[in-house]
Amino acid sequence: MEEKFHKSDSDGPEGMEHYDGGALSEEQKQKLSEFKRKTRQNNEQYMRQHPEVACLLTGFLGEVLVKRPDNIRDFAADFFTDGNLPEKLQVQLEHRKQQLRENKSLRRI
Repeated sequence: MEEKFHKSDSDGPEGMEHYDGGALSEEQKQKLSEFKRKTRQNNEQYMRQHPEVACLLTGFLGEVLVKRPDNIRDFAADFFTDGNLPEKLQVQLEHRKQQLRENKSLRRI
């Protein structure tokens, strides 16, 4: 069976052009790699400091997958301008805190 998902190092993300391995010097590649690492680290730190962002994204994606709207832009606009969103977010945050407490208790066992 042919491997459909094999990607070489020069392949770009799906739907994009292949990477040009010679476009950057080794120094530029190292700087880019360090920039990406720091960006991921900063993003992770931000997400840990702002759990409401994760709850908003999780709630939105969950609704999208359940309702499968034809017009995602209108759906997103309605979702994020919902007058009840702050209350829904608070419920999600409380649920998340409870799950974290339960997980912490289970780790002690």
